Amino acid sequence: MAYKDPNKPVHVRVKDLVNRMTVEEKIGQMAQIDRRTLTVEVMRSFSNFSLGSILSGGGSVPRMQASAEDWVNMVNEYQRACLETRLGIPMFYGIDAVHGNNNVYKATIFPHNVGLGSTRDPDLVRRIGIATALEMRATGIPYAFAPCIAVCRDPRWGRCYESYSENPEIVQEMTELVRGLQGQIPANHELGVPFVAGNNKVMACAKHFVGDGGTHKGINENNTKVDWHDLLTIHMPGYYSAIIKGVSTVMASYSSLNGIKMHANRDLLTTFLKGTLRFRGFIISDWKGVDRIDYPVHKNYSDELRQSVQAGVDMIMIPINYTEFFNDMTYLVKNNLIPMDRIDDAVKRILRVKFTMGLFENPIADLSYVKYLGCKEHRELAREAVRKSLVLLKNGKTADTPLLPLPKKSNRILVAGSHANNLGYQCGGWTIGWQGVSGNNVTDGMTILNAVMATIDPTTEVDYIEDPDPEYVNLNNYSYAIVAVGEAPYAESAGDNLNLTIPAEGARTISSVCTNVKCVVVLISGRPLVIEPYLSQMDALVAAWLPGSEGQGVADVLYGDYAFSAKTSRTWFRKVDQLPMNVGDSHYDPLFPYGYGLTT
Repeated sequence: MAYKDPNKPVHVRVKDLVNRMTVEEKIGQMAQIDRRTLTVEVMRSFSNFSLGSILSGGGSVPRMQASAEDWVNMVNEYQRACLETRLGIPMFYGIDAVHGNNNVYKATIFPHNVGLGSTRDPDLVRRIGIATALEMRATGIPYAFAPCIAVCRDPRWGRCYESYSENPEIVQEMTELVRGLQGQIPANHELGVPFVAGNNKVMACAKHFVGDGGTHKGINENNTKVDWHDLLTIHMPGYYSAIIKGVSTVMASYSSLNGIKMHANRDLLTTFLKGTLRFRGFIISDWKGVDRIDYPVHKNYSDELRQSVQAGVDMIMIPINYTEFFNDMTYLVKNNLIPMDRIDDAVKRILRVKFTMGLFENPIADLSYVKYLGCKEHRELAREAVRKSLVLLKNGKTADTPLLPLPKKSNRILVAGSHANNLGYQCGGWTIGWQGVSGNNVTDGMTILNAVMATIDPTTEVDYIEDPDPEYVNLNNYSYAIVAVGEAPYAESAGDNLNLTIPAEGARTISSVCTNVKCVVVLISGRPLVIEPYLSQMDALVAAWLPGSEGQGVADVLYGDYAFSAKTSRTWFRKVDQLPMNVGDSHYDPLFPYGYGLTT
């Protein structure tokens, strides 16, 4: 059988295998199901459908605090069930590894993209991709739903921290993550054809195609109203670069473009992405993205499936109700409501990626990569990324009285704030759980408080009080204070915010501390927030974004072991009624302009 011969060209293997497949097997290849509804026994009950892919949605894990070995064993159990089917087509397993392998206990958690955009360092992002791929392979998973190459044009959007910048050029540069995840494509590689370099690399996914960062008022899954010129120059450039770098998959956006749901937009998915841009990988839906084409959600699933597949979606992230998918797709195909050549095109694209990445030759994950999960080298890389992403917005009540860098040797200092000693808050959404978590027992890492303790002179006394009384602060004659406050974790629509104010306890802590002692405020947030009312109270202000698990990187720059170097990748507005406001707009009047950042 030619498809089993690794010496045959990929297109020969694809053609041979497709010619052997039944309608049901082809439909099965187009399905991606979440593990929480699957057991091996369940998979065997529909083995005639030859399942194409399995995923872990946010927080969908083998067990709480599962080890790398637990993950590998689970993935392999599913894989062996696929290999037992008639044609033995392997599946691939997908996961939202958007800032490291972030669903996995003890994985290295890198800064979210909003911080990485502030580094202006594409090579750093490439190296993060290399590390993330290894930590994914440590768990037996070969498919990352990353990078997000949205261009966030309104920070009220709950996914703004997943965007590298409001500037499409920065987003384009940061598609180097694709090279890190998948490997460097050979010089003679055909444009648009997917590429994965080997067993230490993983499939990447450019998302969410297209315009998701430009929705009305930043409301998640809303409508982006944009003309063709702005679509091509603002929201599309990241896709040009990702495709040139051999990205394996593209994910369709929940959002609409000029009133048309992207999951049903044939002009852009098929005519432009597959046609004009010559993308030869496959298009995957978002989680229940097909269900959301019409309102109310899941109004007419069979017709939504028809619209989506006809528009160009090749793999459906179902992800739960797979029996409905199999039944409806079978009906649609056998009654020619979806033509067979559209199904064959989808299946060929999926198989092209599987053959290209060597999945048929190496379907079973081994334990040789387990050592990379949360390893010292990756944590040092994450620490470097934190240092390079922190933006210094203010340093001193006047230019002649800088507070930073802080002295390591002092009599007594205060560390305060809701985010000073909370690893989950430091990491943000898409960490361990979909919406993120709170606390210090959620994974491995170092909080800002512990980083300060590890950096200062042993003779310096440290008080840690999360929300201190102002009179207490005034009476204790502190040399200085570090106040870490910001947003609690969120993801997607839960993060949509029309006010963008610092939570009340954070504002209270800033006032209690900074009016009574010299203070540096470390703001932990996924976007700019309203800070002008508090700015005069602060001696120094640092935008730390969502730095991830390695808080030591924060202390590294606060105490001058490394200089502040980052520049804002977003405009810092004064008031929310200015929004949307991006560099170049006629009403541009920022508190801190795009590209601002002091150095030390």
